[in-house]
Amino acid sequence: MRLRLLQLDAFADRLFSGNPAAVCPLPPERGWLDDATLQAIARENNLSETAFLLPGEGGATGGDYALRWFTPQVEVELCGHATLASAAVVLDVLEPGRASVTFQTKSGPLLVTRAECAELAGLGGAGALEGAAGLRMDFPRWAPTPCDVTPALGEALVEALGAWPRSVLRSGATLIGVFDALPDVLALAPDFGRLRALPYEAVMVTARGDETCDFVSRFFAPAQGIDEDPVTGSAHCSLAPYWGARLKKTRLRARQCSARGGALVCELRGERVLLEGRVVPYLDGVIEIPG
Repeated sequence: MRLRLLQLDAFADRLFSGNPAAVCPLPPERGWLDDATLQAIARENNLSETAFLLPGEGGATGGDYALRWFTPQVEVELCGHATLASAAVVLDVLEPGRASVTFQTKSGPLLVTRAECAELAGLGGAGALEGAAGLRMDFPRWAPTPCDVTPALGEALVEALGAWPRSVLRSGATLIGVFDALPDVLALAPDFGRLRALPYEAVMVTARGDETCDFVSRFFAPAQGIDEDPVTGSAHCSLAPYWGARLKKTRLRARQCSARGGALVCELRGERVLLEGRVVPYLDGVIEIPG
C-alpha cells in the first residue's frame, strides 16, 4: 500500500527550525489502519509526532477530519505542533484556499483558522519565509495547580534536572518547574534516564522571558520517547494560563528554547487558549507499507 506522507516544521519561521511533524492523510475508502501499523509508521519516522488524517471518520462530518497523533512509542491525547502541521496540509495542500478546518480528536473538536501572525516577526530569531503558513489553533485551557512535592520527589527532580526550581506545579500527568530567569532554563542539562524514572509522563520548565517574549520554556518527555521536544504547542495550554495570571495579560508571546527553537503567540479566551504559529513545508513523498 502506498500512502502520502508530508513533513513540515511547525512553530517555525524558517526551514530546519521549530518542531518537525509528519502528516499522513489516509484514503477515506480504506479507513483507519490498525493501531499497530499506525504506531509502526510513527516509530519508523522517528519524529516527536506523526499525525494521521481521515476525512469524515471518528466523529468528523462534512468538511471535518479525524486526527490522531503518535510519538515513536505511544498514541497521545493532544499535540499542538502536529495539529498545526496537519492544518497546513489540509488548507494549503489537500484543499487549497480553504479558510479553516475542524479536527475531531480524543481531546474534542479543534478548530484551526488562517491568521496573519504578525506578532511572531522576529520572535523566532529569523524573518518569516514567504509562503510560511500562519495559523491559529483553538485549544482547551488547562490551568496548572500546585504540586505537593514530597522529599523523595523533590530529590529525584533535582537529580533529574540538575537544579531546583523556585516552585513546582502539575498539569495532568506533566510536572512543571518554574525558574527565576531565562538563563536558568537555558543552563539545564537534564539526566533523561532519571527523568524517565519520575512518576510523570513529562516535565516542562519555564521562566519569565526577555525583551522579545513574555515567557520561555523547555519540554522533556523521555517516558514517551522524546528526550526534549523542540516546540510543544499543547504545553502552552497550561503555560499560558499560568503566565497570564502572573503577568496580568491575556495575550502573550512565547519562545521554546530547544536547540531548534520555536515561537508562538498565546491568547487566553475563557476556557480556551488560542495558539498562533507558522508552518514551513519540508517534504512531500510516498511511503510503502504492507497490505
